[in-house]
Amino acid sequence: MSTSLPSSAHPNPLDPAHGALPPVAWRLGYAGLIPFVLGAVLVWAVTPEAHAYATAALAAYGAVIVSFLGGIHWGHAMQMPPQSPVAASALVWGVMPSLVAWLGVLMPPHAGLVIIGLALVGCYLVDRRRYAAQGLAAWLTLRFRLTAVASLSCFLAAAGA
Repeated sequence: MSTSLPSSAHPNPLDPAHGALPPVAWRLGYAGLIPFVLGAVLVWAVTPEAHAYATAALAAYGAVIVSFLGGIHWGHAMQMPPQSPVAASALVWGVMPSLVAWLGVLMPPHAGLVIIGLALVGCYLVDRRRYAAQGLAAWLTLRFRLTAVASLSCFLAAAGA
C-alpha cells in the first residue's frame, strides 16, 4: 500500500509554515548580487577613463532591480479582487520604486547611487510588512540578505564616485 500523499496534499514550499524557498530562488538571488558587488569594486578599481561607465552600469542595474521589487507588488495585486483596497495600494506602491530609481539614474553617481541604495532599503521595509500580511514571510530572510549586500554596494560605490 502506498503512503504517498495526493499531489494536492504536498506541502507548498512557499508556505511560511513550510519555511523553505525553492533552491533556485536562493541561487538566482545570490547570483543577482554579482553585478552589485562587481560594480562597487570596479568604481574603486578602474581607470579614470572607465569610471563613468562603472558608476553608470551599477546605477542602471540597481534601478532595474528596484523597479523589479516594485513590480512584485503588481503581481500580488493581479491575484486579488479588482476592487480590493489592498490591491489598489499595492498597485500605487508598485510604481513608486521605479520612479525613485529613475531619479537615481538621472542624478550624478555620488548622489544617485545613494538614492538607489536607500530605495532598496525602503523596498525591503515595505516588503517586511506587506509580505507578512500576504503570507510570504518565508521570503524575508533572503530579501534581507540581498538588500543588505546590494544597498551596501551602492553606498560604497557612491563614496568612490
